[in-house]
Amino acid sequence: MSIIKPSQIAHSIYKMMEKRFSGRVLKGSSLTGPKVKGLNGVDFFESKESLTAIEWILRGIVSFIFLLIAAKFLGQRSISQLRFLDFILALTLGNIIAHPLSDEELGLKGSMITTIVLIVLYIATTWLGLKWPFFKRYLDPSPITLIKQGLIQFENLSKARISIDYLFSELRKEKVEDVQKVALALWEPGGTISVFMDTPYQPVTPANLKLETQPFTILRPIIVDGKVDMSLLQEIGKDTGWLLTQIAPISNIQEVSLAIVENETVRVFSRAKG
Repeated sequence: MSIIKPSQIAHSIYKMMEKRFSGRVLKGSSLTGPKVKGLNGVDFFESKESLTAIEWILRGIVSFIFLLIAAKFLGQRSISQLRFLDFILALTLGNIIAHPLSDEELGLKGSMITTIVLIVLYIATTWLGLKWPFFKRYLDPSPITLIKQGLIQFENLSKARISIDYLFSELRKEKVEDVQKVALALWEPGGTISVFMDTPYQPVTPANLKLETQPFTILRPIIVDGKVDMSLLQEIGKDTGWLLTQIAPISNIQEVSLAIVENETVRVFSRAKG
């Protein structure tokens, strides 16, 4: 009867584990299989207990480029109201900041480095879009014509990746009941539809009737919760003394909850109680 030595048992266990975990890293052990390496042997794809600064930077660059390509394939409708590049940045930064706050094994240093890298890439990409027209067209493509002179451009619906039902839904939001009344409808890069009615169906304006109108004015709050908007007061060329005369018979500005100004006329809507 042969005696099995402890060294033989350990060797057998080693071989079995090496075969079982081939290509993986045994956490807390020196047993390793082949790993996918990045540039100059830098390993930033595999999960690790910690990453170096250069590995965080490489992860940020690779993630940014990957999401640019992935979001482009998703189409403009998935972005909806956001510019293409803004959507990428919001999606990436949201995940980067969330993980260190929920995983105790991830340090904040790496996320901060990656965030800075993405911000630099965002600024650089925006700048390149201003300098290189073809790059700008990739980030902000030209609008796609969906309706022209009352006719739906079906081939462009496929290009925009929207359905007939979605198109009619957007037309209903614009109070359009007949497609033939639409002179032009464009699918914008931000995921919205711009609708222009044909001239016979556009609303009548005072200019069409040659009527005299009052100059344009806008109501702006000048006092909120007893505090004066000094920048607005200086903009209209007035001082607090003039304001006090406008809110009379109230003598104390702090008693005013809300006051608005229009054409140098102040209207007090409410007073603070107490």
